[in-house]
Amino acid sequence: MSSKYRTHNCGELNISNVGQVVKLSGWVQRIRNLGAMQFIDLRDQFGITQIVVADDDVKKKTENVVTECVICIDGTVVERSNKNTKIPTGEIEVTANDIIILGKCKSELPFEINSEKADINAVREDLRLEYRFLDLRNEKIHNILLLRSQVMQTLRAKMYELGFPEIQTPILANSSPEGARDYIVPSRLHPGEFYALPQAPQQFKQLLMVSGFDKYFQIAPCFRDEDPRADRAPGEFYQVDFEMSFADQEDVFNVLQELFISTFRKHTNWKVDDGPFVRIPYREAMEKYGIDKPDLRNPLIIQDVTKLFEGTDFNAFKDKTIKAIVVPNGAEQGRKFFDNMGEYAQQELEAKGLAWVKIEADGSLNGGISKFITEEIKEGLENEFGAKSNDAIFFIADEFQKAQKIAGGVRIELGKRLDLIEKEVYKFCLITDFPMYELSDEGKIDFNHNPFSMPQGGMDALLNKDPLDIVAYQFDVVCNGYEMASGAVRNHDPELMVKAFEIAGYTEKDVETRFGALYKAFQYGTPPHAGAAPGLDRMIMLIADSQNIREVIAFPKNKKARDVLMNSPSVVSKEQLDDVHIKVSE
Repeated sequence: MSSKYRTHNCGELNISNVGQVVKLSGWVQRIRNLGAMQFIDLRDQFGITQIVVADDDVKKKTENVVTECVICIDGTVVERSNKNTKIPTGEIEVTANDIIILGKCKSELPFEINSEKADINAVREDLRLEYRFLDLRNEKIHNILLLRSQVMQTLRAKMYELGFPEIQTPILANSSPEGARDYIVPSRLHPGEFYALPQAPQQFKQLLMVSGFDKYFQIAPCFRDEDPRADRAPGEFYQVDFEMSFADQEDVFNVLQELFISTFRKHTNWKVDDGPFVRIPYREAMEKYGIDKPDLRNPLIIQDVTKLFEGTDFNAFKDKTIKAIVVPNGAEQGRKFFDNMGEYAQQELEAKGLAWVKIEADGSLNGGISKFITEEIKEGLENEFGAKSNDAIFFIADEFQKAQKIAGGVRIELGKRLDLIEKEVYKFCLITDFPMYELSDEGKIDFNHNPFSMPQGGMDALLNKDPLDIVAYQFDVVCNGYEMASGAVRNHDPELMVKAFEIAGYTEKDVETRFGALYKAFQYGTPPHAGAAPGLDRMIMLIADSQNIREVIAFPKNKKARDVLMNSPSVVSKEQLDDVHIKVSE
């Protein structure tokens, strides 16, 4: 490395460079004044080098230097007397012959960045995002962004290796029902008409298959007007979209498994599942885990004990679906633990209550609802559901779907509080056979997942089955409790497509109007095709072992979907609105 500003980076010099005259540039991480001399820790992206300033004329040039200033130094590499084995450059230091200030910094920072006092997690998030350019200087955050670049390089290389060409699809697109609100963009040339930012490149990638491309991929930006969560960035995210012609579900599974296994193994030292991934049908996932993105590091499962309690005297269980979670060695917990779990279920999961019982070491029942557990019920819990001495059992009673959901939340919380989650491992699974349809909040039949998916059973299923019983060739990849990818075999038959949309309340004219390109293209020879889209941001989040998706995005929005650094969204001028034929209603 040689330029006007540096001959080496700050992580490069070692004992073999002693005696060389070098030029380094970077940020001042730390200054120590010892009277006769100064020590400056100089930092760039590549590391830290200690600079010694002993010459009086050079020291004068550092009078206005504070931490986070950018300086350039000319100096000579010498061997350090007190070596620092913690850093690669710890055997040497550079005696400064000249220093130039390249970029001044205010003497007071809004928060500490890389000093010994720095605790980035203690800083209010909005302040960090307002000064994101400083936040990104923090070594941990900085390295996550570099990791993101490396992972993207790996993903691209793997997709090329698997024969996928990279093709870009439009950002200014049309509105489509992908399950979230669109971001719409007014047209200047076409008054009263709007583009929509794509929620996913779904239609375009299918059209590429109709166009004769055997495969396709892109690292695609997607835009959805959704509420933010710790694992979902507001507004925009990136996914590794791919599609394959003449492919079925198994072909997509093979690509997904190779992509995830190779990428995770390259960028982490945690244990990564071998393929093939465990397959769990959607209904089984809901029954055993109460959620369609189960964390398999948690060994607890949910069991249905409704029949066991038929005719019970316990009013809270009468005419209810009853789910149970057997916790091995759970009887060792004190009363406070059970009370706290009950409070959590009521406050966080909106449960009416959380019943429980302990099986003591001698086999007797104790605490909670033990007086309502008859000998017959106890035998059933032991023989049918695996309860044994020293276990605790939690019960959730409610209407079917709510009981399932609450039990799922209780299982997750028990895993955390009892420290049952397996450490330093990535456990993958494939959730398959998603329902094609669901009931909307208004009680109408609506698409459950991706509206362009192939129903299992084809036209016969659409004509003869209860829509809520139809399952689709739709699937998710789940890792450690996070949805990592969604995919499907596509419905490429125009008659099937019209019928599938008809069940969801769309007429053929609606399909022709809203999905005109696909509707038209499918009538000109369409190959069977399938694809999926792993989420890039969540992949980085897991590989970096981060708990917040905003940590892995260079310039994220905050929890209210605002960019506090760039001040967006913001009010625009009347002239700009007039240009695109928009009038704001106050």
